[in-house]
Parts: sequence; structure tokens; C-alpha cells
Amino acid sequence: MKFDMKNERKSEKKTENQIEKLLKKMNLDEKIAMIHGAGLFQTGAVDRLEIPPLKCSDGPMGVRCEFHNERWIPIGNNDDNVTYLPSNSAIASSWNTELAYQTGHVLGEEARGRGKDVILAPGINIKRDPLCGRNFEYMSEDPKLTAMLAVPFIKGVQENDVAACVKHFACNVQETDRLMVDTIVDERTLYEIYLPAFKAAVQQGGSYSLMGAYNMINGTHCCENKTLLDFILRQEWGYDGTVISDWGAVHKTKEAAEVTMDVEMSVFPDFDQYKFADPLKEAVRNGEIPETAVDNKVRNILRMMFRLKMIGKDAHTRKAGTYNSTGHRKTALHAAQESMILLKNKTDKLPLDKKKIRKIAVIGQNAAKIHSDGGGSAEIKALYEISPLMGIRTFLGGNTDVVYVPGYFVPDKPKTFSNNWQETSLDELEGTDIGFAVENGPEESGNEQEKMEALRKEEQQKALQKEKDNELIHEKNKKYFAQALEAVKGADEVIFVGGLNHDYDSEGLDRENMRLPYEQDMLIEELLKVRPDTIITLIGGSPVEMPWRDKAETILWSYYAGMETGNAFADILFGEVNPSGKLAETFPARYEDCATAKNGQSGIHGSIRLSEGLYYGYRHFDKERIAPAFCFGHGLSYTRFAYSGLSLKQEKEGSESVKVSFTVKNTGKRAGAEVVQVYVAPVAPKVDRPAKELKTFAKVNLLPGKSQKVTLTLTKRDFAYFDVDIHGFAADPGDYEILAGASSEDIRLRGICTLL
Repeated sequence: MKFDMKNERKSEKKTENQIEKLLKKMNLDEKIAMIHGAGLFQTGAVDRLEIPPLKCSDGPMGVRCEFHNERWIPIGNNDDNVTYLPSNSAIASSWNTELAYQTGHVLGEEARGRGKDVILAPGINIKRDPLCGRNFEYMSEDPKLTAMLAVPFIKGVQENDVAACVKHFACNVQETDRLMVDTIVDERTLYEIYLPAFKAAVQQGGSYSLMGAYNMINGTHCCENKTLLDFILRQEWGYDGTVISDWGAVHKTKEAAEVTMDVEMSVFPDFDQYKFADPLKEAVRNGEIPETAVDNKVRNILRMMFRLKMIGKDAHTRKAGTYNSTGHRKTALHAAQESMILLKNKTDKLPLDKKKIRKIAVIGQNAAKIHSDGGGSAEIKALYEISPLMGIRTFLGGNTDVVYVPGYFVPDKPKTFSNNWQETSLDELEGTDIGFAVENGPEESGNEQEKMEALRKEEQQKALQKEKDNELIHEKNKKYFAQALEAVKGADEVIFVGGLNHDYDSEGLDRENMRLPYEQDMLIEELLKVRPDTIITLIGGSPVEMPWRDKAETILWSYYAGMETGNAFADILFGEVNPSGKLAETFPARYEDCATAKNGQSGIHGSIRLSEGLYYGYRHFDKERIAPAFCFGHGLSYTRFAYSGLSLKQEKEGSESVKVSFTVKNTGKRAGAEVVQVYVAPVAPKVDRPAKELKTFAKVNLLPGKSQKVTLTLTKRDFAYFDVDIHGFAADPGDYEILAGASSEDIRLRGICTLL
């Protein structure tokens, strides 16, 4: 082992020497070319020194289609269809670290197969507010769960000689006013909640790159933030990878140049006018910014290129990828199966027995809806996508009459590329120093007023259009509801498939409320009156209110589960697969119960103060003693599991680690998997602390009647909180309750350990 470490250090030193040799050969123009976009998804090359461009691609659910280099218009070939993977929210719902690794591997191999160097994934922002339109791209409300899944995901990506780019660093908690919102957060909350997953991503996952977020933190944009980038990321965490801006997130040349922001990307084709292009070159030549600042950025880029085998003597050994392989599709199916969450199965209605069913009524637009082509930068061209309706029909094989009606009306919003959303998403900043020439002088105030007035008019137009859409939906639904209620007559089983879509779960916007759109709640109420045994299934990217949940016997939840959604859906419904997904976020009974209901989204060019601190998600519900609709970690199975024999063994006089052991037994008649969760609860804390916090977990697969001993380790850090006085984590001596269970509320075993 010592020999290996010695060789590794020698290799790193050799790489650094090669970087310095290349730097000495480069002129300023060549350096500048490397640190900004020369295309919408690539940087400039240095052909003279055989340094290629850095080619990037969205996103977390698959490699995005090919765009023209200077226009947000797809090239239109049929060679960029790819495997459509489950969303990060779906992956998190599996609570399966090995599956996270496998999914990351597929994404990395497909990115390499498409000739990409950097894949802009995974999304690991903490889910603070259920209304955030981009939550489907993120993993969890819990920093520990996010970290434990992000690390293997990143490793899976990068073993294909492709860089993961974890995003968005940091505190990107909303899409409303996302380009300018100032997130006000205290130091303890920042370090305990919003930074741990990023720290794990770079220190444990070894992520080669990281994306700076759009928003500000405490008054300074993330891509210009010395505290965030220089002090925390580089100095405290020792990060030597590449920092890439979100597209359009660099605002000021000097401020961004003086921090360790390495690559500026944006959405406009005026590449020479990017802040890190001609403006930076002029500032260096004028002596306003030292050339060494540029050198440091180039060093970080070159270091990543060596790691990816893009340059150097190992370039000929760089791995070749592939996309749309049979193995990739199998992984997508497995991930979809493990991601689906059985929220309720009161009368054991599920699984269904297809031999006893002659007619099934399938109601709801999401039964036939395709989701891969929406959501913002997460959109992809899927090789295929199996809808729930197709999955049911192919599973039943024609021997059962499957009657489908859409149930509720969804206005058609045709997709065009003549006015791309990614360019228009920056329109509100016209007249500022982002993507446009800076306007100074006495007219600036007037321009700001005109801009705000234009924005107000735009909002009024949107409100009017929404009112018209709602009127149309209500009128159309009279017919749609009648068709649905007619279709269920004589059906042996009724399955409703509703939820959200990417008109609501999308980059660039937040939801107005947690209610189901298109009057679905009204339809569900009517269906349950006629057929109380209706199986309610929902697809979406974030929690929804379910005012009818006490009336429903069966509720199945699915995030956007990828190309094999329908097959996984049928496998779960008909018992080919035993559901094992668990919620990675709290599902509130109503939005008013959330901490963010009183401290929600800002308006245009505003600020948002995270005054709830540590208390959001399950931490908030615990503190306020509010019962959610479905708690964090909840998910049912077609079998039952018993927990017994908790043992706590403290190592090194109780100051270093605690071994937590217990036995889990499958007491049912079906094979199944249980996610065992371990929480730590300070008994008499010296400072304000949440009632309990998730600290580790494991997924255990068991045959009927079989048992397994589970042993998990808690380190001293798992008992710690961030002490602002010492600027570090501290674990106070005292008693801590160790809770093991099936969810944050379903605690099966309890024990006490004492830190000395």
C-alpha cells in the first residue's frame, strides 16, 4: 500500500510538472480560449499544443441531444437518442448505493460514447421547498442521504474517463428569480445542511468538476464568492478540480477572475464578449488583473484533462464509451423498479392477480404521457419511453381488456425551437452586466423602471393566459370526467394514473401550490365515490397534496422513472417485483404545514432568508409535531419485516465510533428488500439541535422467513453539530439515543450510547 501511495504521489508530481510546461508554452490568447465558451457546450481549443476543447453536456437523466454550436436548435440527426434514466429523485428513492453507482456508470459511459468530456450531473441541491420546480433533478431533503448516494454516482460516471459536474454550488433552493436571488443563510445552517453533500462529492467522490450556481449567497453571487469558492472549496476542502459556471452565472469580469471560477459558460453566441473572453484579456493587458489569475484557471482545467486522459502520454488509453446498450436498458429498468414507492396498501389490494382480471379501466393522462422531452436542461431524446399504459398492456399480453380514457384535460403546449427558453430565461437581465453590454449613466434608473414595468406586464399576461387555460380545463373536464366514470363500469380493476408533468416540474419556474393540476383532485374524489377500491398512482417530481388520501385504499408514487417506467410500473402492480422504494423527502399533508409556507420564494431581484435554519423537511415536522401525509423514509412492501436485538458497541472509549448492530427478518411470504435507517437523537443537547437526524442506512434483501444481521458504523462526526465559535464540528459529551427503523416515524429499536 505504501508503494502504491508513493507511486501515486510521483504521478501527481509528474502531472503538475507537465501542466507547468504547457503553461509556459501558452500565450494569453490561448489561455483565454480555454476558460470560456467557444460554443454553447464547449470551450476553445489550443490546436498548436494539441489541447482539445472541453465538451460538456446536460444532464442528470441522460446525455442531451446535439445542438448547433451557436444556436439553441437541435441538429436534428437521429444518432443522439440515448438511454433515458430515472431522475435523481427516483434514484434517491431506491436508497441503494450500488444502484446509484450503476446508474452513474451508465450515464458516464453514454456521455463518453457521445464524445463528451463533462456530464453536468448529478444534481445534489437540498430540497428545502416542495414547490421548487427543479426538485425532480435533486436527490433528497436530507444531506446525509444525498451524500451517500452522490458519492457512488460520481464514481460510476468518472470511471468512464468522463468528469461529473456536481451542481449547483450552493444553496440553489428555488427557480423563482433564480438568476439574481440572494439566499441569506447563517453559517451553521450552511455547513450542516447545504454543504455536506458537496463536500462528500469532492472529497469522497473525487468529482473532477463542480458547477457554480446562479444565485447569490449572503450578498455575493456564487460564481464570484470568495468565501464559497476560495475559502470553503479550495482551502478548507482542498479541492483541485475545475469549477464551471452555470450557463450565464458569471456577472462581473474582475470579481469572477479573482476567485477560483475556472470556466465561464453562457447561453449566447457572442463568445468573444463573455466575461472571461475579450473583457478579461483587456483587463490583464491593462494590469487590472494579473495573468497569474488566468494561469490558475488553466491549471485546474489542464489537471482535469490529464485525469480524463484527454491529453498527455495516456491519451491513447482513454476509454471508449457506448450508448443505448442492452445492459444500460437493464440498469434503467432495475432503477425504475426500486424507485417506486408504495405509500398505502390498506386492504392489500396490491399486488393484482392478472389471472383474475378480465377488464381493467386505466384513467388519467399520465398513463399515456411521455416525460423525457421536458423539464428544461434535463430534457433528452430518449431511444424509447414505455408509458404506464403500454407497460400494463404489454404485461397482460392481450388476454385482458384494457380500457383507457384520459380522465382530465391537459392543454397542449407544442414545443418549438424558434424562441428557445434558455435564451429567453436571461431576458429579465437585459441592461445588466450579464450576457449584455453594461449600461451606465443617468438613464440607467429609467431603464430599470422600464424593465420592471415590462416584467409586470408579462406577469399580467401570464395570469390572464392561466385564467383562460383554467376556464378551458374546467369546461373540457365535464366531458372527460363523464368518460372516466363511464369507463369504470364493469371493470374488475380501476387504475388512476395522474400527477404532475414538466409544465410544472421544470427548470426556470416554481409551482404556485402543492395541489394536483387539471382538477385531478375532483376526478379522484368522483372515482372513489363510484369505485372506492380505485388504485391511485401518481407520477411527479415533487410532493403533492392528497386531500382524498384517507378515502383511497391504495396509493403508489413514482418519480420520473426513465425509459422503462411502464414496465417497472406493471411489474410492481402485478407483483413481479416487490416495491422497496422509500421517500427521500417528506410529503406534507398540505403546503401550509411546511416551514417554507411562511418563508417561501422571493420575487424579482429579491432575497430569501433561510430563517428556518436547520428546521425544514422532517426536522421541521418533528419540531412542530405536525403529522405529514407520508413521512421521510416511508415506503411499504408486499411483505413484512421485523427488527430485533439492537447492540451498540463503542470503540476507543466511546469517543471515535459506535457499531450499531441488529437483526432484520422477513416475516412474510414474499422475497423483499427493506431499507433500514439509523437516526441519532441527542438526549440533552447543550445547543439547539433537531430531534433526530438520519446518519446511516442500508438496503437488505431477504427471502421469506430469512434473517440478516445488519452492522452499521456511526463516527464521531455523526454526533456533531457545527460550532460557529470554533468554526468546526463539535460532538459534545453526553447521552445520545440511537434509533433504528423503517422510516423517520416507524422506529423499531432504541438504544443509548454515551460519548465521553
